[in-house]
Amino acid sequence: MIFEENEKKEKKNEKLLVDLCECYHFLSKVALMDLFPVSVPILLKVASNKEESEEVQKEVEMALLALSSIGKNGEIEQKQYLNEIKEIIKYHQDHHNLTRLAYQSALEFLICRFYDSNVKGSFFVNERRRAKEEKLEEVILNELHFAREARREQEEMMKCVDWKRREEEKERGKEVPEEFVLVKWPRASKIFLRFYRLKNEEFLVLLSSVERVFQAAKENYRDICYSCVCMFDVAAGSKGVKVDHLLESGAIDAVLEEMHRSTLESRVTKKSFEFFVNVSLRTKGIAFDDDEEEEEYRKEEVKRKIIKRKMLEKMEEEGYEDIIISFHKTFGFIRKKFHGEFSLNVEDYFVNV
Repeated sequence: MIFEENEKKEKKNEKLLVDLCECYHFLSKVALMDLFPVSVPILLKVASNKEESEEVQKEVEMALLALSSIGKNGEIEQKQYLNEIKEIIKYHQDHHNLTRLAYQSALEFLICRFYDSNVKGSFFVNERRRAKEEKLEEVILNELHFAREARREQEEMMKCVDWKRREEEKERGKEVPEEFVLVKWPRASKIFLRFYRLKNEEFLVLLSSVERVFQAAKENYRDICYSCVCMFDVAAGSKGVKVDHLLESGAIDAVLEEMHRSTLESRVTKKSFEFFVNVSLRTKGIAFDDDEEEEEYRKEEVKRKIIKRKMLEKMEEEGYEDIIISFHKTFGFIRKKFHGEFSLNVEDYFVNV
């Protein structure tokens, strides 16, 4: 229907075309690659409308949400979206014309394109593709200041959430929009950090902000809490995040605290263990992907030893240091042979506690 309507020479129904594109991307888990050259420009045109009426604002929000719904399910040529999405985001940063959901969705759409580029690039590495990746890195972090914006948005939305509301109360009532948007920020950050390569001090403020969200959510908002721990886990293995950022931001203390809960929750505890394995691998210097990273590691050996000692002291205080170390060989073997992770029934690993 989208292709047929788009190919009409006369009496093309633009409103129907927009509705069809939105419905398709909301409902389809894996979109047709051939559809992107049609649907993406159509939705970006709607999202670029700067009128301030309530009706237009809703249309813009729906278009951007549909674009973010594409997620990581397909590579889109930069010429089809980059200039337009940058203009939408920058205009909002200057004029605050978008809703919070629309703004987050715009950045998430851009970050998911970064994922596409790297996944494809892991199999077909060439200079042209790497140049595209570097351009997106520069745009997302240094031009659009994603880390700084994510921190600001998260902290603003934290003021709008009733953190004392219990799970059973949420089930009986309507979902608060701020909760939905808030949980999307750590998820988007996780996607970006998985492939970002360059060191940047702004990641410290981003991690610190997510840690504050985690602390607020840990009692009554377990979905948000889980998303935060997942983001910490990816950050621990990210080239762009310094290991000392994990200490300074409070991420390590937060995850240790989570593992001390009287009632363990499998998925959160599982991610907590994986986080500490990644941290430990980084400090031991056995997680290098290339010679350049190893050389940088050796140059900062003195600083690394100080950081390692601080982290081990924290882990020893809580009684986890020996347990984490004992997983190294087993975990490495599982990853090499089966590309697996820890069992979801992570309580089975606590036999030594």
